[in-house]
Amino acid sequence: MTSSQSPRPPRPNLAFRLLRGPCSPGEFAAAVRRAAREIGERVSCDARYIGRVEAGEIRCPNYAYERVFLHMFPGRTLADLGFAPRSAVRGRGARSADEAPPMHTNSRPYAPSETHEGCETYETPDSYETHESYEPYGRPAYDSYDEQNHEESDVQRRAFMTGGTVTVAAASLGPFGLTFGGPAAAAERPVHRAGSSEAGALEEAVRRIRLLDDRHGADGLYRRAAAPLRTAYALLDAGTTRQAVTDRLYAGAGELAISVGWLAHDSGRFDDARSHYAEALATARMAGDPALEAHAFCNTAFLARDAGRPREAVRAAQAAQRAARPLGSHRLMSLLALREAGGWAGLADRAGCEQALARAQALFERGTSDTDPEWMTFYGEAELEGLEAQCWSTLGDWLRAARHARRAAQLQDPHFTRNIALYTAELADDLARDGRPDEAAAAGERVLDLLDQVQSSRIQTMLAGTARVLLPHRRAPGVSVFLDRHASQPRMA
Repeated sequence: MTSSQSPRPPRPNLAFRLLRGPCSPGEFAAAVRRAAREIGERVSCDARYIGRVEAGEIRCPNYAYERVFLHMFPGRTLADLGFAPRSAVRGRGARSADEAPPMHTNSRPYAPSETHEGCETYETPDSYETHESYEPYGRPAYDSYDEQNHEESDVQRRAFMTGGTVTVAAASLGPFGLTFGGPAAAAERPVHRAGSSEAGALEEAVRRIRLLDDRHGADGLYRRAAAPLRTAYALLDAGTTRQAVTDRLYAGAGELAISVGWLAHDSGRFDDARSHYAEALATARMAGDPALEAHAFCNTAFLARDAGRPREAVRAAQAAQRAARPLGSHRLMSLLALREAGGWAGLADRAGCEQALARAQALFERGTSDTDPEWMTFYGEAELEGLEAQCWSTLGDWLRAARHARRAAQLQDPHFTRNIALYTAELADDLARDGRPDEAAAAGERVLDLLDQVQSSRIQTMLAGTARVLLPHRRAPGVSVFLDRHASQPRMA
């Protein structure tokens, strides 16, 4: 990414922010990537890049982005888009007309209302390059994933917000039963400022989504979670009269972005998850909220590990630990050490993984405290065992991985149905790879028994991998029953 840093404090690019309109940075970034493909360019635009442009940190885009932006907004110049002349940024003369990027006059102007059904707004004044672990600008982050970018779901996941008032925001909390007395009552509410009741409803939406995810998994919830998320940012946009309420709204919006990001993560929409986590991180930076920043980096580390970027997982986990250290929560630091261990395992660094696991265990044994974040209710001994099982599995120590996975499934509270299915799926895979097909098939059948209650693409993918490993053992009675049952399962869209 070509950018130029000025010795002066960056001046926000208000013109570019106006062009984004009511769309979120993540949605606008998806539109930029689509526009790039229309003209044969490849850019790795994400919510963070849009935030840096709007904050004035990128005073002039590189040539690829210039061509894309001029394609999106025909007839406009870089100056119209709020950028500085290239000569002022790079210290050399501007290109001549012959060198300018081609104008795609045959394309229709980009209109957010035509490509985005749902939007919310925020602006980020902070640079994310403080933590290089989150995403190095030198490589195309989105293109490093599967070619299916799930951009259509990026468009469909939010309904368009007109007006941006508390009235609309209050009414849109409906998917999780959180309307303020119903649509009629919401319509009568003041539209000027958000108050403590809205902040409380937002916090309740976060709790409700997490509860439903614990029981049923992410796939059936992801799209439904969009309305509370856009509500959160609409409430922030409406403003408040008290700083305490503002702080609650920022924290609630960030936690909700993380929750929706996790739903995307668990249902296999990695690009969407990455965008939501970036939104949460931007919100944390704007609010100066280290607890929210630690949570955002925690989930970023988890996503990076699952997406096959273990070095980024390590660095994001370490960034999370730096943010969390002043909070005084041993359990939070334990979880973050486990996130780091997962990254070291992905790098095949057994020594680094073992050190992080030992640190996680020691911190866990210090017990709970009042400083533990509310979102960590899932993190108990079962989760500790389950995450350690994943580390040993990544390192190829199937016997040790199976031992921890079995213990995780046995220790898990029955309320967390999704996690029971997850740990059991981990156990089945570890047993299969350790050469114990009958036991693996039995564990796999226990997972199948739970799939009428749990919808998780992550678990489905794990189970499919186990089935492939067991195929050579199909003649074994227990294995054949499992494989037949697995083959008859409906596949999630």
